[in-house]
Amino acid sequence: MSTRDFIEKDYYGALGVSQGADAAEIKKAYRKLARDLHPDKNPGNAAAEARFKEVSEAYDVLSDPKRRAEYDDARRLFGGGGAGARAGFPGGFPGAGGGQPFDLGDLFGAGGRAGAGAGAGGIGDLFGNLFGGGGTAPGSARARQQAASGPARGQDVETEATLSFDEAVLGVTVPLRMQSPGTCPTCSGSGARPGTSPHTCPVCDGAGVTSRSQGAFAFSEPCRSCRGTGQVVEDPCPTCAGNGVTTQTRTITVRIPAGVKDGQRIRLAGKGAPGRRGGPAGDLFVVVHVSDHDLFGRKGDDLTLTVPITFPEAVLGTTLTVPTLDANVTLKVPAGTSSGRTLRVRGRGVPGRGRNGDLLVTVEVAVPQRLSAEAERAVKTLDAELGDPRPQITAATQARSTDPGSTR
Repeated sequence: MSTRDFIEKDYYGALGVSQGADAAEIKKAYRKLARDLHPDKNPGNAAAEARFKEVSEAYDVLSDPKRRAEYDDARRLFGGGGAGARAGFPGGFPGAGGGQPFDLGDLFGAGGRAGAGAGAGGIGDLFGNLFGGGGTAPGSARARQQAASGPARGQDVETEATLSFDEAVLGVTVPLRMQSPGTCPTCSGSGARPGTSPHTCPVCDGAGVTSRSQGAFAFSEPCRSCRGTGQVVEDPCPTCAGNGVTTQTRTITVRIPAGVKDGQRIRLAGKGAPGRRGGPAGDLFVVVHVSDHDLFGRKGDDLTLTVPITFPEAVLGTTLTVPTLDANVTLKVPAGTSSGRTLRVRGRGVPGRGRNGDLLVTVEVAVPQRLSAEAERAVKTLDAELGDPRPQITAATQARSTDPGSTR
């Protein structure tokens, strides 16, 4: 619901009730009118349809205690309806009696200027509270000027860092050389040549925005004279061309925490581009790229490692010495371990919060490509002693081969 509707429309008259009517009277009046004016009862009747919408709109406002109070306050302030508005403001609203338009945004935020007779806070305070604002209305010239000339946060900056696998897992401090916007060293961010200073824009009076009226409402847009800054630089700084900011190369030292993953973004608060007019600096985001390792892989917070073992080691069992990222550990391989079995070394993985990940060691039986004649005889002898490791499969294949109906 627009402010103009609150001022100009007579919702009590639309329902045919007095301003002091209680909720029950309003509801009863609405139901009677809604039954009589409903589009299903008046097919093709445009006047009845328009009246039905008017009645529904009135009931929506008056049936809600909060909105009704706001509506009553607005109408009391302006004397009620279009005529009262014209009485309080010569010329009234365009389209409701002619005259010059005025800026509702400035009216509601004008404070003492328009509200000298409206109480301690003036009209600006009244309407700020009435429509959810404070002492300065969000759309007022004062608020726009504060937004344009006040401190502004610096931009966020993103850069990349490539780490080795060990550095990503264990953490590292690295220097980052990067290019990003920074305060101009020549003019200290003012944009003006040294020895001179900017002055308030005469077009927008420092607000950074200009307003144009259309009907009863005012629309704002960035001031073209000062490009929305509220200030004009007559003699620009030769280094930054009046922007107050230059692209600078800087080197900062960044601590990369242990356990970062490939593609992870690390946020460093306040390490981005500097703010303007005393505003805080933006943030720096570092995108981490992690190189592969020759031995280790990673699965979450666990490190993975594949270790070949001989057939006798798998059969008889053995104790292996395997590396981690910072030391060696011993690992017992039980007798009868099959190829592909994974053994866990707890706490020797990626450092984490509260507990470290584990080292997952997968053993694979190494099969030699060539054997000497003596080794081949020994393997055949062992094979004869071990017997068939797959008796059920062998029995099933033999049964198929002797089946007369089998085609394979």
